[in-house]
Formats: sequence, structure tokens, C-alpha cells
Amino acid sequence: MERTGRFRVYRGVESVPHINVQAVDDPTLYSVYRSGYADGQSTVDALETGDLIEATIAGDPADEADPWRLTAVERVGGVRTAFAVGVDPPEVARDCWTPGSRTPSYTVLTEDGDPVGVCGVQPRDPLPNGGAFVPSVLTGLLPLEAEFESVPTVGDPAVEAVFLDPDPPDASSHAWPYGVVFLFTRPSTGVAEGIRDAYDCPLDADTRPSFDPYGL
Repeated sequence: MERTGRFRVYRGVESVPHINVQAVDDPTLYSVYRSGYADGQSTVDALETGDLIEATIAGDPADEADPWRLTAVERVGGVRTAFAVGVDPPEVARDCWTPGSRTPSYTVLTEDGDPVGVCGVQPRDPLPNGGAFVPSVLTGLLPLEAEFESVPTVGDPAVEAVFLDPDPPDASSHAWPYGVVFLFTRPSTGVAEGIRDAYDCPLDADTRPSFDPYGL
């Protein structure tokens, strides 16, 4: 069976031999092989978390253990992402958090009086794998398409995102009951650069943490 459309890339980690892509027009998540392409391997290698692609995938929906395969792929856009784990959440995130909340909340960020994005807190309670935040983002288990397409309370599409997890990916307990996401609607703002400098997570580096998602 083949499926064609737009997909969001969730690249996971290097320890896993596939990447996840999520259909934009529905919440279905597909695992696709990361290697073994006679043609187009360089295109697949260049895909990053947050990329938006036009693609055709082929596979057997009845065989959940066998990943799908990309038969055509073209990058058509995306959200540039950065990650930091084991870090203290910034004050703006702590101020945004409501104890006991099970839904995300957001604070608008401004630069020169204009909104440029938001800081959001994602409660761990509804997340899989014991509330692991960044692993849920990297594997596509935390759907973000709606937030990428229209940043909450701002309304414009996201072009950059920074994900902060106060705990490491393999934590058995959590010091903070939420993860932090910054979504920016403009590239290279001073606010975004300040966040990335503070947490050492530049956009021009692969800042995905190493972990085994099967061991969580």
C-alpha cells in the first residue's frame, strides 16, 4: 500500500534505524526506514526533526513491526528545532506553570513590542513513557502540528522551536512536572538567540540527546 501527502519529520535518535513521519492531515504516525535507498539516500540523510515533506510512503499496515519505506520525498518547509535536557526551566516557564494542570499553557514573547513567539509548558502527566518530554517530541508521540501551523495565542506559523527538558531522557522520576517549548514565528530574533545561548542549543548543530527509546 502507498500513501502520498505531506508529513512532518520526527527524526528520533541515531540508535534507531528508522525515522518517524506524521501525516499532516491526520494524526497517523509512520515509522520509515532511514537507510537502504539506492536513490535519494542523501535527501533522506538530510532530513531533520521538524521538516515538512511531500512524500510517498509504501508499506504494509497489517505488519506493525515492519517500517514503511519512502519512495518519493521532497522537503517543502519546516520548523528548525533545538533541544536541551537536564536543565533548569527559565523563569518565564515557571511563571507559566499552574500546579496540577494537564493541558499546555503559553506566555507570549515580544521583541520591540511585537509578538515573536511563545513560551509554553507541557504537563508530563498525559505523556507516554513515564512523562518523558523530549523523547516524546523526537519520536512524534507528542503531536505538534496544530502548534506549528498556528502558534498558540499568536496565530502565525512557527519557524523555530526550542525544547527544554528539566530532566534527562532516562529519568525514572522528575524534578519538574513539565517540559518547556519555545515557538518562534520569526527567524533569528534576539529573544530566541538569548534562549539558545543560555541553554547551549544552537540551530546549526544536532542537539538531539542520545537515548534508547525502547529502554524507556
